[in-house]
Amino acid sequence: MITYSILQHYWWLIISLLGGILTFLLFIQGGQSMIFSLAKTEDERRLIINILGRKWEFTFTTLVTFGGAVFASFPLFYSTSFGGAYWVWMIILFCFVMQAVAYEFQRKPGNVFGKNTYRTFLFINGLLGSFLLGAAIATFFTGSDFNVNKANITSSIQPVISSWGNPWHGLEALLDVRNWLLGLAVFFLARTQAVLYFINRLDNEVLEKRSHKFLWYNAIPFLIFFLTFVIWTLLGKGFAIDPLTNSVSLEPYKYLHNFLEMPVVLILFLLGVVGVLWGIIGTVLSVQFKSGIWYTGIGTILAVCSLLLIVGFNNTSFYPSSSDLQSSLTIFNASSSRFTLTVMSYVSILIPFVLGYIFYTWHIMEKKRTDIADVNGDDHAY
Repeated sequence: MITYSILQHYWWLIISLLGGILTFLLFIQGGQSMIFSLAKTEDERRLIINILGRKWEFTFTTLVTFGGAVFASFPLFYSTSFGGAYWVWMIILFCFVMQAVAYEFQRKPGNVFGKNTYRTFLFINGLLGSFLLGAAIATFFTGSDFNVNKANITSSIQPVISSWGNPWHGLEALLDVRNWLLGLAVFFLARTQAVLYFINRLDNEVLEKRSHKFLWYNAIPFLIFFLTFVIWTLLGKGFAIDPLTNSVSLEPYKYLHNFLEMPVVLILFLLGVVGVLWGIIGTVLSVQFKSGIWYTGIGTILAVCSLLLIVGFNNTSFYPSSSDLQSSLTIFNASSSRFTLTVMSYVSILIPFVLGYIFYTWHIMEKKRTDIADVNGDDHAY
């Protein structure tokens, strides 16, 4: 029999998987942040923008899917985070709206702003979109300033369950060094994957050679920021739930304990790290190795998914409150009803078909490597 607890764990697994896929697809944002640095000529910029433009909808769609899945499966988290830390989420959303506008209008006739204005929009999306998403996810480990009182739902004056503890509404997360570490790690990971994608897809000797140099510039900072964040997190305190009383407390080495007590998750994390390193090192050692994006991409999905699992599974608060520990959200107190999760579980059967469609579409669009002649000869080029 499928219990309520199994459904709650299942849907956190789905959220974690979507988070991993979203982090992989941020290579689009990483590529956009290098429009003015990696590319030196107009043809090079057009080439980069067009191979990224073929994929930008995947990131946007996955972000929307991630938000929709969170809203349906863990509505209290959705209302607390998206309703409380709204400045962060509004900036992220605005960045992605800027991206959509930029791809749509930069080459339109009568563009009075000029194409570089819209390319600047793409750069901003690449910089802030990836960094702020990483910093927001880091709060799953560091905590946020909010309070939850479900009794408020009966109030006729202000029936608000969650309230934010400060007027910065999420921007205060930037005062925590660990949030910066993960934000910068995600930013440089996105750029690293973008470089690997360029090496895999571009038919341009100059850009390919330059991409190998940029791989060093971005992979090294990524590894430094990521390893610092992971080591700090594993050796620090985590937010543990007492299974008998449901009370939340700080437990030393909680996330390290979660890995050790869930060896399958630990193995997936290590495989993910190895995949990321193999994609980077293989590309560095051989100019003939052009498949690094796939090793790093799969590794990213596994590693991020594993990190999200250790904040939701094994009696852990996935959205802790730094001001009131007992207001911390868990997969048990923040989830939808059993009926809702059950119905959604049937709908989730469609997920493999959606992923299959994405894979098929990707394959059709990438039959051969792209050069500037392909862009110039495409009437629908960006």
